[in-house]
Amino acid sequence: MEQNLSLYYIFHTVAKNGNISQAARELFISQPAISKSISKLEQNLNVQLFKRGSRGVTLTPDGKILYQHTQEAFQTLQSGEEALARRQTLGISQLRIGVSTTLCKYILLPFLKRYIQANPHVKISISCQSTYQTLALLDENKIDIGLVGEAGMPKNFSFTPLQDIQDIFVATESYMEHLKQRTDNEDFYQTATFMMLDEENITRQYVNRVFLEQGMELSNILEVTTMDLLIEFAKIDMGVACVIREFVEEELQKKELVEVSLPLHFEPRQIGFACRKEDAGSTVIQNFYQICLQKG
Repeated sequence: MEQNLSLYYIFHTVAKNGNISQAARELFISQPAISKSISKLEQNLNVQLFKRGSRGVTLTPDGKILYQHTQEAFQTLQSGEEALARRQTLGISQLRIGVSTTLCKYILLPFLKRYIQANPHVKISISCQSTYQTLALLDENKIDIGLVGEAGMPKNFSFTPLQDIQDIFVATESYMEHLKQRTDNEDFYQTATFMMLDEENITRQYVNRVFLEQGMELSNILEVTTMDLLIEFAKIDMGVACVIREFVEEELQKKELVEVSLPLHFEPRQIGFACRKEDAGSTVIQNFYQICLQKG
C-alpha cells in the first residue's frame, strides 16, 4: 500500500474536482503525469476508476467505493494536522501523574483542580498504584510526575517537598471504653484489634519498623487495602486504625474518632513530587509545581 499513497492522493484530488486539468493545477503537476498516475493505480488495483467524457471524468462504481474511503482517510489526516496546530497555538501538553489512591484523594485532588483551572488545555492522565509501582513507572518513563514519600528516593530522581504527614492510631471512644472493661493497659497490645494497611504499603512498613525498634509486637492485626476503609472501619468500632492525622482531621474535630495514645514516637514523614532529574526543567512540570506550591 505504501507505494500507492501518493497515487491515492492524486486519485482523490481528481475525483474531488471531477476534472484532470483542475486537479493538475491544484497539485502543481502536469495533466499527463496525473493520467499516468491514475492508470498505474488502476493497474495496481486491477479495476477501472474513472470514465472519461467531454466534460471531464466521472467515477465508476469501483471508483466511488475507493473515493468514499479516501475521503475518510484524508479528512482524518486533516483533522490530525488541525489538532497539532491547535496544540501548538494553545500550548496543549500532556502530563502523566502517578500516585497512590490515598494520596490522590487527600492530597492531589485540590492541587489538580487548581492546575486544571489554570491549564484547561493540558491533557492529564492519572495512574493510581502503590508508591513502589509509581517509582517504577517513573524510572520507565511511563509517567512524568509521582506524588510519593521522600524515603528511599532513587538518586536519579528529583524530589520537590510538598508537606509533612503524621502517622497516628485512632478509634472510637466507645471502642476504647469497651476495651478498658475487658483488659488492663498491659494487655492492650494483645487484646485490641489493630487495623493497618497491607505489608506492601510503605506506611505499613514504616510503622512496623517503629514497633520493631521498640521491641513491641501486635497480636491481632486486620489488614485493610485502603486508608478510606481503615477510617470507616474504625468509625464502626472494628478496632484501632493506623491512619494519617491529616486525613482524619474532620473526624477528630467531630469526635467521631479519638487519637489513641501509644508509647511510641512516629517521626513526621515528608511527601512531595518526584520526577526524573533530566525532566525537572520541563516547562509543563515546572508550571505544575508552581501552581501546586503557591500559597492559598
